[in-house]
Amino acid sequence: MSELQTPPPPTGTLSERERRDALRGQLRPLANRRPELYDEDEYTSADYERMMELYQGSMASIDEGEIVKARVQSVNETTVVLDIGFKSEGTIAREEFKDLEPIKPGDEVEVLLEHLEDQEGAVVLSKKKADFMRVWEKIRLAYENDQPVEGTLVKKIKGGVVVDLMGVDAFLPGSQIALRRVPNIDELLGQKFEFKIIKLNKRRRNIVVSRRVILENERAGKREKLMKELQKDQVRKGVVKNITDFGAFIDLGGVDGLLHITDMSWGRISHPSELVAIGAELEVKVLDIDWTRERISLGLKQLQSYPWKDVAEKYPVGTRVTGKVVSITNYGAFIELEPGIEGLVHISEMSWTRNVRHPSKLVSIGETIEAVVLKVDPNEEKISLGMKQTEQDPWMVLPLKYPVGTRINGKVRNLTSFGAFVEIEPGIDGLIHISDMSWTKRVQHPSEVVKKGDAVDVVILNIDSENKRISLGLKQAEEDPWLRIGETYPVGTDLSGKVVRLMDKGVVVDIGNDIEGFVPI
Repeated sequence: MSELQTPPPPTGTLSERERRDALRGQLRPLANRRPELYDEDEYTSADYERMMELYQGSMASIDEGEIVKARVQSVNETTVVLDIGFKSEGTIAREEFKDLEPIKPGDEVEVLLEHLEDQEGAVVLSKKKADFMRVWEKIRLAYENDQPVEGTLVKKIKGGVVVDLMGVDAFLPGSQIALRRVPNIDELLGQKFEFKIIKLNKRRRNIVVSRRVILENERAGKREKLMKELQKDQVRKGVVKNITDFGAFIDLGGVDGLLHITDMSWGRISHPSELVAIGAELEVKVLDIDWTRERISLGLKQLQSYPWKDVAEKYPVGTRVTGKVVSITNYGAFIELEPGIEGLVHISEMSWTRNVRHPSKLVSIGETIEAVVLKVDPNEEKISLGMKQTEQDPWMVLPLKYPVGTRINGKVRNLTSFGAFVEIEPGIDGLIHISDMSWTKRVQHPSEVVKKGDAVDVVILNIDSENKRISLGLKQAEEDPWLRIGETYPVGTDLSGKVVRLMDKGVVVDIGNDIEGFVPI
């Protein structure tokens, strides 16, 4: 039989011995804990009665639902055994002590007496509930008076964070942590902040807090102050709060402004993160203010000198420059000469000899190239560059290299209806006109004489360096048969031939050796 089940002393007339035995049974639980006060051989029945009064008095002074002081009897990994001066000890789970705070036997702690005895006759205690009740009044007053309270972010849970609020747990929803979504909540754990209590339920011991309400109130006050101070063309310090593809949002102290990517640098940047980082402090210039739409435009490059101011003197026409390819289009490539200054190499200015179909065939982004300044327009912020001008124009030396009458061998590159193009040098082609393909044969199409890929001997007929044209002759590479035809076919010679064409005034006859004769009607 447990101590709580000890039978009460019998009623009616009792002998002295029976009375002492009954009292001894009632006081035995006390003796188990206070042996120095209990000795069966030394105390009389009167002593037992006095001790019984003290014992019953201690029981009357403890009520369920009260916070009482308890002394730590023992501590292990899972439980803490406590003595509250009652007939049996109580135990509390070790986890109810915040952060596993150091406790040892003999320490005095405050606990809540939930029940004097449970089904097993043990005292039911709770430190967690005692902590809650101890600070509840402070929390309730702060809630009713709309006052902020200080708390520490303890751990992340589903939907938010647990906050230690004066020793009790409160719930901070994820949407109430800050003005914007926090990318990494773990970085905030362990930090102290002020919170506003937004929901309270004592019965369920439910406390919901918000940090966002505090921040919104602070921002509203700063915004009102900033609206009076902020002016166009002002230079102010701000902190980078967020970065997007099109720019960065800067906190000016209660109000956010947009620093667009086009206002970050005079030079070309592909993403704002190349120049700014979240949390960085920087000076910006106020470009425009629209309080109606709550928009503030900021500029960073406007605090730097304008790079196109003296560009004509810095890059005169004819100057050879070095730059990095930063962009490629169908019509050319943009070259960065310095931050904020770019020049365009048009596709027509890339090579003297090659027929460039796309700039990417010659240059690539990030490549460093040499060019020559062809034209400068500071008002339009344009510089025209040429790559081929860094080399000597081969067309200018062609007349000296290939005088008229020079015999050369070349490869047929292409055929047209009016002639054939033959490569003289890599990138330099000359034209054999259809009329210069045969001395004797009437050529209707170049394919009757040559084919693409054929290697042929030709003669330089003319070179036009300015218009970049070379005239070639195929028949001129051979002797003109008409010069000796009188010797080969003297007048009166009988000939035989094949009729090749009929004409109104006669017929054309092939008499051999690519020579045609005409027989009048």
